[in-house]
Amino acid sequence: MIEFQDIEKTYEVDGRSVSALREVGLRVEPGEVFGIIGHSGAGKSTLLRLINLIERPTAGRVRVDGRDVTDYTGWQLLNLRREIGMIFQHFNLLSSKTVRANVAFPMKLAGTYGAQAIRERVEELLARVGLADQANKYPSQLSGGQKQRVGIARALACKPKILLCDEATSALDPQTTQSVLELISDINLELGITVVLVTHEMDAIRRVCDRVAVMDGGEIVESGDSADVFLHPKHPTTHSFVFEREHVDEDERREDFAHVPGRIVKLTLRGEATYRPILGDLAQQTGVDYSILSGRVDHIKRTPYGQLTLSLVGGDVDQAMRELERSDVHVEVIRQ
Repeated sequence: MIEFQDIEKTYEVDGRSVSALREVGLRVEPGEVFGIIGHSGAGKSTLLRLINLIERPTAGRVRVDGRDVTDYTGWQLLNLRREIGMIFQHFNLLSSKTVRANVAFPMKLAGTYGAQAIRERVEELLARVGLADQANKYPSQLSGGQKQRVGIARALACKPKILLCDEATSALDPQTTQSVLELISDINLELGITVVLVTHEMDAIRRVCDRVAVMDGGEIVESGDSADVFLHPKHPTTHSFVFEREHVDEDERREDFAHVPGRIVKLTLRGEATYRPILGDLAQQTGVDYSILSGRVDHIKRTPYGQLTLSLVGGDVDQAMRELERSDVHVEVIRQ
């Protein structure tokens, strides 16, 4: 659905060239939720804005739905942007217009919808985002979460194929963030819209994204299936996001284990393996005793996973390691 080919983006600042994106290549498949994560200044919002050509690349090509759109102008550009809805961090609602009028606005701009069609579409969208009873209110009368739901309804008004979310939840509290992410996930599932979500919050990636690209310094430093990237981060930037989300410093945790006897391992389980009695079976088969030093069970999108840090003592520890690997468990040795 979206492809970036060797993208470069530079800006002229005070007479010098500043590179925002360097040699970016990326594909977003139809119907998936794709996350782009990075710290401030990493280039993620610049990359997002290339999709609807709010920004244009200095070099490289942008393809959308099988078309090279890099040089689109005029009516071609207008038609492209009607296929792409956008949700903003700070809502960008028209304060002088009601909720109903805000959602209707892009349809009126398009000039291809009659009054009856606009009324029906607005009612349908407000019901979808749970704001049917707020249609006549103004943005100043709404909470942050309600404003963002209006923004989502407005982005969907012209039935886009692609939905761009630029830090759509960073201005919201955690509970509201969860409800907005659930709404975006439901829209993707029910309507099949391709969603590209830019964020600096790993939790947003974990909740809704099928795949993710991690950006640092204008480059993609890691990408892949969200579960793989989240559970087995390789690049230091990805590590920082994962452990920041857990509110833990990996080195400090390892120091805490200094007094713990035995071999220390970290187990990662995915899917149905998460709920199997693996440790009980392991103790019976190998005679190994274990202590759980830390752990959690959660979901990445709709995939359950578990991560446990254990100390293994007594019995045949080497056999226990072989049994774990045969049981579809990813094993990382923290200390021999």
